Formats: sequence, structure tokens, C-alpha cells
Amino acid sequence: MRASKLALLGTLALTATLATACQASTEATGSAQVSATPPVLQEDTALQAAIAASTRPAADVARDQFRHPYESLTFWGLTPGQTVVEIAPGRAGWWTAILQPYAAATGGRYVPVANPAEMGVEDGTADMVLVARAFHNWHRAGRTEPFMQAFFQVLKPGGVLAIEQHRAVEGSNPDQTASTGYVSESYVIKAAEAAGFVLDARSEINANPRDDRDHPFGVWTLPPVRTSAPAAGATTGRTTPLTEAERAAFDAIGESDRMTLRFRKPA
Repeated sequence: MRASKLALLGTLALTATLATACQASTEATGSAQVSATPPVLQEDTALQAAIAASTRPAADVARDQFRHPYESLTFWGLTPGQTVVEIAPGRAGWWTAILQPYAAATGGRYVPVANPAEMGVEDGTADMVLVARAFHNWHRAGRTEPFMQAFFQVLKPGGVLAIEQHRAVEGSNPDQTASTGYVSESYVIKAAEAAGFVLDARSEINANPRDDRDHPFGVWTLPPVRTSAPAAGATTGRTTPLTEAERAAFDAIGESDRMTLRFRKPA
């Protein structure tokens, strides 16, 4: 199945336009409405075309092997015509380069939100809120609870909260791990449920058993950031740069071990 998907991506990139793919996808998936019933995941040719588009930066495409965009987005239940809110997409906009053209092609709406305290989206109008790699920052700033409440408010009944996050070992203290970029899966689940969400499904799509989380510069030691030396003036932690052998060993790990979770706002 995986090989056939990759082959189809290549074919679409050469022979199909995004608009044509959109029409095929709409016919295949029908209504774009999110309901309380878990979605029936089908081939989404519009999404495949967006991922295969030549407009995506080469550096983004190189990360597909670690971030699994097609598998992740279909797991979260993305369908044509949805309003998708992405939280803190960042300057690189890795998900933006896929979701924005997909929304444009399928009659949906993509809304990037830099600050969840200022959503800029009407309550009860979003089909999906996507949060990628942010919980460690929010925990350190004490913002997890109000942000989760904001996501609950903006979603439609039956809407999806999609989570991708660097994963700490279960039982670890987020006060100790968040500074390294990791929090536990149970921490995220507890925060979502406290806001009113129901855990709909969890996946190991983005798991990486090679990641032992023991990195001198936190998760940022790994690709794609690849921090290899302490920040100027650093007085704690490792104070010397990585050797070439150490750099190669961390690169060989690949990107972090990550949880992939789907929560739903009760209908």
C-alpha cells in the first residue's frame, strides 16, 4: 500500500493538476462535513496532489519520510471543503505548504493562527484545529489550559483537534522534559480531556524508536534543526560542540519520536 501511494504521488505530480484532483476527490469522499462518527478514510487525490506539488520546497519534501503528511492528515480525518485552523505554523510553514493549496482547491478554508489567544476565527466554525510541536513551549509558559479551551470553543461540535508532538517517556515530569522539547502523551491527553475533548484515536504513524531523547541540546539536536553547539554565553548543559562522529550519530536517528493523536469535540 505504501509503495502504491508513493507511485501515485509521482504520477500525479507529472500528469494531474490540482483542480482535476480536487474534482476526483470530491466525487470520492462526498460531504466535507465533520460528524461525531469517525471518518471513513478513502484515497484523497486532491491531498495526494497537494503533497506532490512542485511548489513545495525541496527541504519540506525531504522531511516527508519522517512526518508522513498523507498518512497523518487522513488519520486526523481531513476531507475536502473543511475549515482548518493551524496553530503557530511558524516561518517555515511546513504544513501550510500542503494545507493552503488543498483548501483552495477543494473549496475549504485554511487559517494560520500565530497566537491562540487571538484566534481570529468565529467560535463553532472550524472543522479541524491542527497543533504541531507546541505543547512543550506552552507548558513552560503556563498556557496549555487556556489554549486548549480556545481550541474547544472555535471547533464545531464533532470537530477534530489534531495533535503532533515530541513524545517524552510516560511518567516523566513535564516540568523537567518540556525544556528539552518533549512532553508525555498522557500529559497532552489529560490537557485535552480537561478542556472537554474526547480522545478519538491515537497512532504510531510518527513514532521513532531510535529516539532515546538523550540529546545534549534537546530535541533540537536532531534534524531538522541539528543544533551542534551551545548557544553563545550558555553556562548550563553541554558547553562544547558536537564532534563529527556525534553529529553523524544524531543525524542517523532522524527526527524525534512523536505522538499522533485525534481528539473530538462532542457533538
